[in-house]
Amino acid sequence: MQHFVIIGNGVAGIEAAHTIRERHLPKHARITVISKETEYFFSRTALMYAYMNQMERRDLEPYERKSYEKQSIDLVLDTVTDLDANEKTLTLEQGGALTYDKLLIATGAKPRHFDFKGFDKVKEGFVNFVSMQDLDECERLTPSTKQAVVVGGGLIGIELVECLNFHGVETTFLVREDSYWPVALAKEEGDIVAEHIRHHGVDLRLAEELDEILVDDNGRIRAITTNKGKEIPCQMLGMCIGVVASVDWLKGATTPPEIGRSLSVDRAFKTSLPDVYGAGDCVQIETGEERPIVETIWYSAKRHGRLAALSMMGDHVHYEPPLFYNSSKFFEIEYTTVGDVIRVPETARAMWRELPGKQITQRIVYLPEEGDRVIGFNMLGSRWNHRLLERWIRERRSIAFVKEHLGSAQFDVEFGRAPLEKMKETEVAP
Repeated sequence: MQHFVIIGNGVAGIEAAHTIRERHLPKHARITVISKETEYFFSRTALMYAYMNQMERRDLEPYERKSYEKQSIDLVLDTVTDLDANEKTLTLEQGGALTYDKLLIATGAKPRHFDFKGFDKVKEGFVNFVSMQDLDECERLTPSTKQAVVVGGGLIGIELVECLNFHGVETTFLVREDSYWPVALAKEEGDIVAEHIRHHGVDLRLAEELDEILVDDNGRIRAITTNKGKEIPCQMLGMCIGVVASVDWLKGATTPPEIGRSLSVDRAFKTSLPDVYGAGDCVQIETGEERPIVETIWYSAKRHGRLAALSMMGDHVHYEPPLFYNSSKFFEIEYTTVGDVIRVPETARAMWRELPGKQITQRIVYLPEEGDRVIGFNMLGSRWNHRLLERWIRERRSIAFVKEHLGSAQFDVEFGRAPLEKMKETEVAP
């Protein structure tokens, strides 16, 4: 009987476990999942709803707890401290060891930190918003927090800001860029989102960065200073400046795999060690090009997990990243993006549509030199069928075709449709 061991019970690890069990009955394969964060898999993207009292902790778990036992998936609440690929053995923090036939490393990512001035004096008040333990700490501190500062303008940052705002905490939001989230939003959309955030009473400060952390006599954060010489009182400091792969423990292993910024895997999710695979936010996929593929996003981690499992079972796997897709919300503003909208050729153009007086826009990027072929969508303020938008990009549809059929890509009438016939339309540079 083959023993498949998976380190990490995030979406990549659990998707891999389920994929293996779909093919192999319990009498043919043993599956063990190891994680110390939580005993059961939970949806990390729903942390904010637990913080805002809209969901219970148990509601964050998409699978019934009995399902693991029914599928003969063994859960081990522990941390792996060493890997010996020669002996196919894992050492556990609480003692003991596990042997494997095939191993998947799906340890995800952890918050990025910098050694800000004063950080070494902090004993209380510093939080991230990635793990269940982070949620515990945020909830513990909230009753004693009147003012908070959140650093970092990505999706995790805005989620934490919204949660603090929900709890009535005066929140300052520091974003180092000149516009809001320029890695994903053009300036026009960034300005709309920034205005919306400020409308909710958040003190959003663009082009301003954390300089020093100040603490009281007990080590609790009492204020921060910025690079503009401002002092901002706060009792909680949320650091949301991105994530890094959780692979440091592998560097000191008996048999360390090849590691760049993340765990290096090939297009079949194989590491440099025999019978050891990697998937999810902890990996970089080597393609032979100068830059490996790095996809720290939930949808990609789920896809990685399934394909890595197929590779572990001997299937031919050659990963090609699909069209990029993501969706989220900035308070009440819906956001959908598909394809390429920011890093595009200089010759690209965009059809920019906005509804006067409303925070509803559409940016559709296309290439005039290729028959006006559409390559990307950025949509704010209404809900869209991303699968149809993806299909139009794959079918190389023109901007004229997309404009004519755009209404068919809107869906979920319950939440309202953007009145496309009333939108003001212009052509702009992406």
